[in-house]
Amino acid sequence: MGLGRSIRLGRIFAHPSGRLCSVAVDHFFAYQKMMPPGLENMPATLEAIVAGRPDSVTIQKGAALACWGPFAGKVPMILQSFLGRMEESIDDLIALPVDAVRMGADAYATCAFVRGSGEVAHLGRVAKLLRQAHTWDMPLVLHVYPRKFAADGTPSISHHPEDVAWAIRCAMEIGVDLIKVPYTGKPATYRQAIGRCPIPIVAAGGPKTESVEAALTMAAEVISGGARGLTVGRNVWGFPNVTAIVKALCAVIHDGASPADAMRKAGL
Repeated sequence: MGLGRSIRLGRIFAHPSGRLCSVAVDHFFAYQKMMPPGLENMPATLEAIVAGRPDSVTIQKGAALACWGPFAGKVPMILQSFLGRMEESIDDLIALPVDAVRMGADAYATCAFVRGSGEVAHLGRVAKLLRQAHTWDMPLVLHVYPRKFAADGTPSISHHPEDVAWAIRCAMEIGVDLIKVPYTGKPATYRQAIGRCPIPIVAAGGPKTESVEAALTMAAEVISGGARGLTVGRNVWGFPNVTAIVKALCAVIHDGASPADAMRKAGL
């Protein structure tokens, strides 16, 4: 690994615990046709997130150009590039690795969906982006999601351990620097799915939970299952008290606090 990649990854994994508490605000075309309420006022949302001191924030290019300036240097930035949806009605890029370099990002992120007829096209695109990113010594973070298909062909994300393990293996074979993959729902099965991969793995925050405590419980389970951390979106800015939730997540991920203790210390 080149010095540039080592420095950038070192900033993302700077906490003494060696783990990652990351927040994502890159919920654009991949999620729905309209922005969720928590992301309507991006400057205010970012201010609340950064005040909680996460280890990184993943953001799309336009939002970063318009809103990230006041927070530059305070928290590492990961530039998201993917412009797509799971059913592949949209499948393109909004940024390239050179954009991450020019914007001062600490990593370049993209997405791939595996299982299904589009699997090879997704992985082939990531391989090409990786060559570009590594030319600049820019780490590539792959958000990789295994799919399952209903009888009518409609896809959804699979959390089955075998599918998660397959997604991880696909990412490893490409040679990415950090893998984000869904949680299987149980620490034991997650450990089994991710345990053989030498590349750092963090869990996706997943769908919005019913409560903050449920989100913190999932974070604790993910760490118990052997992941290096968690990247959370809706379970941060989808609730009130964003700053306190980030602090509580950091307490669970970095300090091993119980969800109840983390909530109490964060004032939730």
